[in-house]
Order: sequence, then structure tokens, then C-alpha cells
Amino acid sequence: MTAAVFFGCTFIAFGPAIALFLFTIAREPLRVIFLIAGAFFWLVSLLLASLIWFISVQISNKDSVTQQKGLLIFGVVLSVLLQETFRFAYYKLLKKANEGLLTLSQEETMPISIRQLAYVSGLGFGFMSGAFSVVNILADSVGPGTVGIHGDSQHYFLSSAFMTLAIILLHMFWGVVFFDACEKKRWWAVGAVVISHLVVSCLTFQNPEYIASLVPTYVILFVMGIWAFYSAGGSLRNLKLCLTCKDKDFLLANHRPR
Repeated sequence: MTAAVFFGCTFIAFGPAIALFLFTIAREPLRVIFLIAGAFFWLVSLLLASLIWFISVQISNKDSVTQQKGLLIFGVVLSVLLQETFRFAYYKLLKKANEGLLTLSQEETMPISIRQLAYVSGLGFGFMSGAFSVVNILADSVGPGTVGIHGDSQHYFLSSAFMTLAIILLHMFWGVVFFDACEKKRWWAVGAVVISHLVVSCLTFQNPEYIASLVPTYVILFVMGIWAFYSAGGSLRNLKLCLTCKDKDFLLANHRPR
């Protein structure tokens, strides 16, 4: 493989997320801190899931293919549940932190709104998830070797990049919907986030049938994107004003805290 594959897949996987970070987060120190903290929470959830899975593998029958496959499914489900548990824990922590910041700032409004926190923390979860999903694949993309030489799919790296992109954006959308649901105590919406996360993660078992995993994932991405848009207070009217640059309050950088 060539360096072009490496940089091309990196751009596909992380390009939109990096652009969002640069334009909406990088200039605000508080947002950067909360994004890093969100990434740390996701990392802790992964470490805990990995530890439990490792112990389970060690005490299991390694010669049993069925048992090992069952443990793999168990690990994926456990990882998703722990990620969403840590998302909820991070939400509770951010609520307390925001109240403390409000006290210290001695202002009538919070320095950063819950909607902004949801977006920033979701992107933090997405960045860390994406990095762990694709970093080893990107390292292998520079060679040596040729993908598909034994009849396997030649779209392995490209498919992995698009899946990573979807996962990063989904974490951002899940964060917005999850936080909004917790604020309004709509626990069915929290359950929908968890279930959709489980579905997307389990779809990866369809690989190397990449169409069977990518197409449903992007359908879920589209649905969750619309849901997150409306959860963040969006509407067709202010979307039109935003696209025509006539409504600055709709932009995240100027969004009024609630």
C-alpha cells in the first residue's frame, strides 16, 4: 500500500471531526477541557470493558470456537453498555461542574450551556472511539502487503475509514440526544440511544460484507443526525437562516446558554 491510502483514509475518517473541532471548539478553552475530559471518560470505559473481557477469556475454554465467539459478542455488548454508563456519569459530573462555574463566574447565565456540553462531550467520545477503531488499520495501510491478494475485499481500508467517520459523528449525535433526554427525563430516548449504539456495534460482525454494515450504519447516522438537530433546538426555519448566514444565534459559537 502507499502513503496516499494512509492520508486518504485519515482524511475521510477524521476530516469532518477535525473541522468541527477547529471551527467550534478550539478557540474556547472551556470547550477544549470538556472535550478532553469526555475522551478520558470514554477511554476509562474501554479499559474497564477490556479488563473484564480479558479475564473472561482467560478463564474460558480457548479451544472452543463457539465459546470464544460468544465472548467476543459479550465484549462488544459490555463495551457499549459501559460507554453509555460513563456518558451518563459524565453528564452528571458536567451538571455539577457547570453549577460550580456559574457560582465562580458570578453571572446570571451559565458560561457554557448543556447543549454545548452535549456536543463537545459527544465529539470527545467520538474522537477517542475513532482513534482506537482505526489507528492500527491506518498503520497497516502503509504496507508491506497488498489488500485482496488472496481474494478478500480490496475496500478494507476505505470501508474502515467510512465506518470510523460514522462512529465519530454518531457519538456526537448520541451525546446531544442523550443529554437532552436526561435534561427532560425522557428515559425512552436514553434507551433508544443505547439500542442504536448496540445495533451499530453489532453490525460490524457483518464484515467483510461491508455493504451490510455500512449502509444500515449510515441510515442510523442520518436518523440520529436529524434527531440531534431537533434536540439542539433546530428547526427548518433557523436551518434556512443559518445556511444563508442570517441567523448568528443559531451558530454554536453564539448559542445562548440555557
